[in-house]
Amino acid sequence: MIINSCVPEDEEYLARLSAIAVKPKMLYYYGKMPERDERFLTVAPRYCFEFPGRAKTVAVVGARKNTEYGKEQAYKIAYELAKHGVVIVSGLAFGIDSVAHRAALDAGGVTLAVLGTPIDQIYPASHTGLADEIVQKGGAIISEYPGWSEVKKDEKLLQFFQSRSGRKASFLTRNRLISGLADVVVIVEADLRSGSLNTAHHAFEQSNLVYAVPGDVGRASSRGCNRLLGRGAVALTDIEDILLDLGIDEKKRAKEKKVELSGDTEIETLILMELKDGVRDGEEILASINRGVLSDNACPTMGQASTMTVNVSEFAIAIFELQMKNRIKSMGSNRWMLVT
Repeated sequence: MIINSCVPEDEEYLARLSAIAVKPKMLYYYGKMPERDERFLTVAPRYCFEFPGRAKTVAVVGARKNTEYGKEQAYKIAYELAKHGVVIVSGLAFGIDSVAHRAALDAGGVTLAVLGTPIDQIYPASHTGLADEIVQKGGAIISEYPGWSEVKKDEKLLQFFQSRSGRKASFLTRNRLISGLADVVVIVEADLRSGSLNTAHHAFEQSNLVYAVPGDVGRASSRGCNRLLGRGAVALTDIEDILLDLGIDEKKRAKEKKVELSGDTEIETLILMELKDGVRDGEEILASINRGVLSDNACPTMGQASTMTVNVSEFAIAIFELQMKNRIKSMGSNRWMLVT
């Protein structure tokens, strides 16, 4: 894959990192950055140097050795946020991080992974497949360190990564990037030694809103979150709270602007219904239509689920027509979303 490099302020989505306390000198990434979110084009950006419409982003992080409760909560949180068009950022680590990435992908959303290693050194190596899928589905892998071949040319940087203390430090310092990219940081599960508490610390310093998932007071894996709740974090009990903090009031938006799902043809209507149901990938939309797996809502123009078979050519024509009518837009890599 092609590795891109930039200073933070040269890339629209990454520009926010130029405002954090210890700004990265350079950033390296492969994949693509989130596109502007049309829902926020008229909303004043957080920083004067940012473009309007920056995609709303939530960091979902937590313990590497998670419990089943933590896994369940992380998946639910990331999945629901991604379904609402929120970008999920995390650290690709074992445990909660990887669950958050997986949930975002399953929801058809965009997720970003921030590494504490050189950009071409995926850690853990067993998550290489997950990293590839993140990129293939419209997300990106990000690091402030160049590829290993470049690291070896820098004696100081090479010694840093060859030392145990250096490797540990690199993961702690990358946490400021995770929180720096986010509008909201969610700590799902953490003991008192968890690195995710370091992410929360950076978030507080960056004036980000921090949520923590309450846990059993007698369980070690919940002590970190429970401590955060006593130090200014907000207890996360309803995803709607985060959506409201991000300015995404779905109930209000539904009243103000109802998205009409009826297309000019039966195929167009089926595509619109699948997109509303959270399916983004073109191949998955076509397969779902041909399986007759439709949204729970009755099709406005048919009265009942269709059993028609749609071929690739018919599907491509319908996608093109919907684009021309400004009903849908491309997310890249044969992925689509409704224009609301």
